[in-house]
Order: sequence, then structure tokens, then C-alpha cells
Amino acid sequence: MARYTGPKHKLSRREGVNLFGSTSRSLERRLSVPPGMHGRRRGRKPSEYALQLREKQKVKRVFGLLEKQFRRFYEMAARQRGATGQILLQVLERRLDNVVYRIGFGRTRMMARQLVSHGHVRVNGQEVNIPSYLVKAGDTITLTPSALQNPEVQAALEERGGNLPAWLEMHDGVARVVRLPEPGESEPGINPELIVEFYSR
Repeated sequence: MARYTGPKHKLSRREGVNLFGSTSRSLERRLSVPPGMHGRRRGRKPSEYALQLREKQKVKRVFGLLEKQFRRFYEMAARQRGATGQILLQVLERRLDNVVYRIGFGRTRMMARQLVSHGHVRVNGQEVNIPSYLVKAGDTITLTPSALQNPEVQAALEERGGNLPAWLEMHDGVARVVRLPEPGESEPGINPELIVEFYSR
């Protein structure tokens, strides 16, 4: 499974936002300083292309995808009827690693992806170890008993405190996809139309 293994604070600093959900004093310091050895000045207005590129890079990194994977999801969204940008966000939200993160089994998407790829996640009672698996309305998602006992998982669930998106619900450790996510229920601060414009050039 291809994934980014480099320094993550550097990516967050480049986009000016916390991309990965982890917190530290080091990251807080870096977010306010532009990339580059001395912090490149941000006085000049970015071009249209630069805005589109940065939005695409930001979303790609939030969901932990490489370019080839992200492009595949974009093309999948473009083939469907409706607003491509909104469909793209819906497809990304339906990824199993993202759903596991949204439920609260993992503090970050990377932790959620690890749970999936290590075989700790069950969809409708069957093991699914493919992070890019797309859940459907009515699917149930659970963890193996050993994973539920993991202190990191318990801490993540406690941190989430039962606050789930409206399209998910959980009872007695069993989560269910009530419906597919709607526009506006994805990651905040994303402008999907810039991504569509980038790939439509």
C-alpha cells in the first residue's frame, strides 16, 4: 500500500492548516510560519492556478492519498451525475479508513488506516483490510474485541465522546452508515470547485 512516510508537520506548514489532527507545540509554531528556510513572504497575491493546486494538495493530504489514488477518485466522481466536486468529497468520506476515523475508533486518519490494514475492522461481520473500500448505506462497522480493548482506541473513543456525523450512528460498539454523507458534511474549509477547475485545465 503506497503512502507518504515523510515529515508530516512540513505538509501542514505548507498548507497553513493542521492536516492530520495531531497536536503539538512544535506544530502550532510552524503553522504560522510560511514554508522555506526563512519563511517566504506571503505578500504577493497567489495566481488562480496556485489556489487550485493548493486546494487539491490540501484535500489529498487530509485524506492521506497519493496523486495517483486521488486522481482515480476524481475520475470516479467525474463519471457520476451531479456536481463533481461534491461527489468527490462524498466518495472520499465513504473510504473505510475515513469512516473508522469519523466513528472515533482512531484519533487520526492514519491510526484508523492502520486499524483497517492490520485486519482489525469488520464490515457487516466480514474482515475488510482495504482502506479505500467504499462503505454503503446500511453497512455496519465494528472492531475486533482485541482492538476495542486497545488503550489508544479507548482513548480515541473517549475523546470523540459519541459526537458522530449525522450520517453515522453507533450503539454498543457497533457503528452503522445511516445514509451517504451530503454536501456540507465533509471536512470543513474545503472548496471542491477549485479541485474540479484544477483537473479541468
